[in-house]
Amino acid sequence: MLTVRTWLPAVLLVLVLPAAAQDHAAALRTAFARAQHLRHGINASEWFAQSPGDYSAARTNRYIDAQDLALMARLGFDHVRLSIDPVPLEQEPHGPEGLNAGFLDRLDRAVDTMLDHGLAVLIDIHPEDSYKQQLFSGEAGVTRLAMTWRRLAAHYATRDPDLIFFEILNEPEVHDAYRWAGIQARLAAVIRSAAPRNTLIATGPNYSDIPDLLAMHPLADGNVIYNFHFYDPHQFTHQGAGWGEPWWRYTHGIPYPATEDSMQPLLQQVPEPADRFQLENYWLDHWDARHIRLLIDEAAAWGRANNVPLTCNEFGAYREHTDPAARMNWIRDVRTALEADGIGWAMWDYRGGFGVVHKQDGQPAQTDENVVMALGLHK
Repeated sequence: MLTVRTWLPAVLLVLVLPAAAQDHAAALRTAFARAQHLRHGINASEWFAQSPGDYSAARTNRYIDAQDLALMARLGFDHVRLSIDPVPLEQEPHGPEGLNAGFLDRLDRAVDTMLDHGLAVLIDIHPEDSYKQQLFSGEAGVTRLAMTWRRLAAHYATRDPDLIFFEILNEPEVHDAYRWAGIQARLAAVIRSAAPRNTLIATGPNYSDIPDLLAMHPLADGNVIYNFHFYDPHQFTHQGAGWGEPWWRYTHGIPYPATEDSMQPLLQQVPEPADRFQLENYWLDHWDARHIRLLIDEAAAWGRANNVPLTCNEFGAYREHTDPAARMNWIRDVRTALEADGIGWAMWDYRGGFGVVHKQDGQPAQTDENVVMALGLHK
């Protein structure tokens, strides 16, 4: 039985604990609870972002449709990371909320359809590089993004806050970590003022890799989940890609895991010795499930040390020039490493170059069953 002596100190501790500390602890509990909605996700890319300038209704209505969103839920995904380019959102004609009325209306239909299927939605501001360059070149770019976020957050704050998340910025590419920390804190405060109940997604500078996460200090706001991306090793995941390192486009059929015998003939795909050296280091570094697990363990350790929830909302391997079995091995190893550390994930992407389905505009999607199996999901 409790006596006055046993319970009085606990009561006094609660009474003297600053209200701000109590609020932060409650916000942190909310973030951890809502992270459970972000266990197995998919990126809806090249739909409302990454498009070559065409965000017309004709294109967005056929690129991903209601049948696709139903399929995402049926496959076992629990959330969708919805990439949004802020430029078409900002363009006139504006509706009453100061955002492009047609673009916002199509976004609303997408978001509400996802919610109807029980999917959480991660609203991801995902601009082109030129937009992000303005953030580290002066004040105007930060002010511009803050204004857009204030309007967008207020608009979606009317939905269920347990299922609507706000990701401050995809891969900031701000190489000055201190500047990015200040920008992110300012944007977080703007979003919070417009959406007091929603959970934010924050990230490190540069490309949101694990080293960028490890360089971060958590925000003062407790209702935040921290994000990182994982594409290591790029020599494997980006083989044949026409962006990034120019020599990647030469490569194809690189195995995972790799051996000296399997790699020796493939090294000749790369003509320049310095580039060939980088490819050779892929197998010299012994990339395998253990290597990947140890790297993701570092992210998990940062999360535990800072007592914050984590998500990895981009990982994937470019499929056009990659051996399917090797790609499945890599996807499975990353996914299982994340799950072993209790970290939720979202694969990149639904129907793009890293996709889980094959689809032509306006046609039903064809599921890649091997990817579904590698993700530990069901069809």
